[in-house]
Amino acid sequence: MLSDLQQQPADALLALIKLHNADPRPDKIDLGVGVYRTGQGETPVFGAIKAAERKLVEAQDSKAYLGPEGDMGFVTRLMPYIFGKDSADMGGRIEGMQTPGGTGSLRLALAMVKRAGYNRILVGKPSWPNHAQICADIGLEVGEFHHSAADGTANMDALREALSSAGPDDAILLHGCCHNPTGIDYSNAEWDEIAGLIAEHKVLPVIDLAYQGLGMGMEEDAYGLRRVLVEVPEALISYSCDKNFGLYRDRVGALYAMVADEGDLSRVMSNGHSLARANWSQPPDHGAAAVRMVLEDEALTAQWLDELDQMRERMRQVRAKLAAAGETGGVDLAPIGGQNGLFSIIPFTPEQVQEMRSKHGIYFAGSGRINVAGLTTGNIDQFIAAVADVTG
Repeated sequence: MLSDLQQQPADALLALIKLHNADPRPDKIDLGVGVYRTGQGETPVFGAIKAAERKLVEAQDSKAYLGPEGDMGFVTRLMPYIFGKDSADMGGRIEGMQTPGGTGSLRLALAMVKRAGYNRILVGKPSWPNHAQICADIGLEVGEFHHSAADGTANMDALREALSSAGPDDAILLHGCCHNPTGIDYSNAEWDEIAGLIAEHKVLPVIDLAYQGLGMGMEEDAYGLRRVLVEVPEALISYSCDKNFGLYRDRVGALYAMVADEGDLSRVMSNGHSLARANWSQPPDHGAAAVRMVLEDEALTAQWLDELDQMRERMRQVRAKLAAAGETGGVDLAPIGGQNGLFSIIPFTPEQVQEMRSKHGIYFAGSGRINVAGLTTGNIDQFIAAVADVTG
């Protein structure tokens, strides 16, 4: 029977990693992998996480199962940072559970959308490729609208049209901040309008908040999410700690549900627990426990936030340097300065993407998505010169 299985295409990003690794040129540049890098090209472990892990080794007295909901101390300690300190549970209407990374959280959220009777979810394109893959796997139809306009801003007209044509069995997936892959976020004024439109058209929002703190700040990056939650009765929130705590390989995330009535929470979360049980049974504990210990300790919390500030400032400096280059060859790099997070898309043709690799040893996705954190003071001028050469 296994011989009937069809060959699946290799993951494009994993193939890109292999191509970069095989390139013998000493000045090659990797802008493909979506991880933060320092000015020296390293992806370090946060100092606050290292300290928490040392404490965890000494304090942890068991490796027994925690259950499908995971470390609830981790889940609740995160909530004031996500939803605000004044009403972190929206008057008892929000509850969460731990998941294996943001991907695990999205898997549960979209499966719950499907189980709740929704047939279609609106998704701005381009989006993170795994959004569509998960939807296809669980049989949830995707209705696409254009996320970005030609001038490098959010395409509000496309979003308005998508919401105005939405039906009663439609949901919508929105990036909370640091849009992947474009880096183009909604302004606060646009979020104000979006929240009202979602409420008006009675569409279920699913908010993917995978990069909080990497855009404009922890509070600033939560504005859109919080604004939507004020306006709607129900929502699902997918959260990742992989980027803002540097816990990529430890897979640390959470799923939160907000309901109209506090009495519905137990029933709604029971579906999350049963879906988790059927997928991974229980989430891995180590990374979430380390995050909890950071957030339980004021000194470690302050250290973590300072490290996060340094990451964000470095990426803003890279964006400013690219933006200052302005018209470079046949493309304009100026819009990159107003975008947020790890990613931006440069409108390269497929031929130009290949030439950047073959001629200049610069590797990034075929879509033109670059990881700006892969650029440093040592290679950014090389990158700008290559862009001018290939697109000019």
